[in-house]
Amino acid sequence: MMKIQCLSPSLPFCFLGDDKYGRKLIIFSSCCMPPSHQLNHHRLLEYLKYTLDQYVESDYTVVYFHYGLRSINKPSLRWLRDAYREFDRKYKKNLKTLYVVHPTNFIKVIWNIFKPVISHKFGKKLTYVNYLAELREHLNYDQLIIPPAVLRHDEELRAAQKGGPPPPAKVPPPRPPLPTQQFGVSLQYIFFPPGLKTEGIFRRSARVQLIKDIQKLYNQGKPVIFDQYSDVHVPAVILKTFLRELPEPVLTFTVYNQIQELTKVESSLRVSRCKRIMESLPEHNFIVVKYLVCFLHMVSQESISNKMSSSNLACVFGVNLAWPPQGTVSLSAISPLNMFTELLIEHYHTIFSSRCPPQQVLP
Repeated sequence: MMKIQCLSPSLPFCFLGDDKYGRKLIIFSSCCMPPSHQLNHHRLLEYLKYTLDQYVESDYTVVYFHYGLRSINKPSLRWLRDAYREFDRKYKKNLKTLYVVHPTNFIKVIWNIFKPVISHKFGKKLTYVNYLAELREHLNYDQLIIPPAVLRHDEELRAAQKGGPPPPAKVPPPRPPLPTQQFGVSLQYIFFPPGLKTEGIFRRSARVQLIKDIQKLYNQGKPVIFDQYSDVHVPAVILKTFLRELPEPVLTFTVYNQIQELTKVESSLRVSRCKRIMESLPEHNFIVVKYLVCFLHMVSQESISNKMSSSNLACVFGVNLAWPPQGTVSLSAISPLNMFTELLIEHYHTIFSSRCPPQQVLP
């Protein structure tokens, strides 16, 4: 049975065991806050820190029910600033997600006021939740302790919506819930260091039904823990399948003919031609290809162990990166595709040096 610990009947904190990802779950309800003149906010902060010390050594999640915060129980801006500073890296590091339920303009204004002093990494952990139902995807909703006032407020918000269900919350993708999670993180994370050295990586297949089951989980937005399959070839196949099933290749149809013409280019000029082709891609495609090729470059650096040189990787990925708008790739078209892909991997730093996505994968 889930262990529930409430700090005090007069305080708005509850600890509800674990969320769906195995992280400790902490609830904060504003509507339970007493009037400010009845509460010593300094002692409240110290008590909260003292209690959190029991949990912050592991990953944890905070759900903040904003409804019920009024002028009589609203803490001062100075206290909020001091509270953020009091919670040092120990508390912030293992906080994976902060769900703010029923956010108002006030909370958004406060967030913007403090944005200059809030680290970018911490800011990415904030997720606005407009309706309680949105919590079901990430939390054991039926086991949440939700104040009756918050439930009534949620019903009123839904009733005010006309013509259908409320719109989905515009939130960033969830951060990796556990060290073992493989999806929703960088491509390097999928293949942890031992995976990079696996012989024949990307050349092995996996059970068709297993791949279909994993795809279904992705499409339903459910977490996939590759560690439970104990086979690095499973995520390798998933990556190839993702690229192969795109409606348009990640390199786009536009550059297919340019790639086919690469064999006619003088050898010494082929890298610069590849660079120009890459720079002609739309921004999103460029970023995805850069991250992918960066990862393949890393794999090739372990070719002594994994036997996957740039040439071998190109044979696997060439036909998954580009294909013609009509029909399939002919036998004569495979050689230029492989040559182009091999050059991308072998000369990664040169080809991708001019256009840089917001976050760099390799220095």
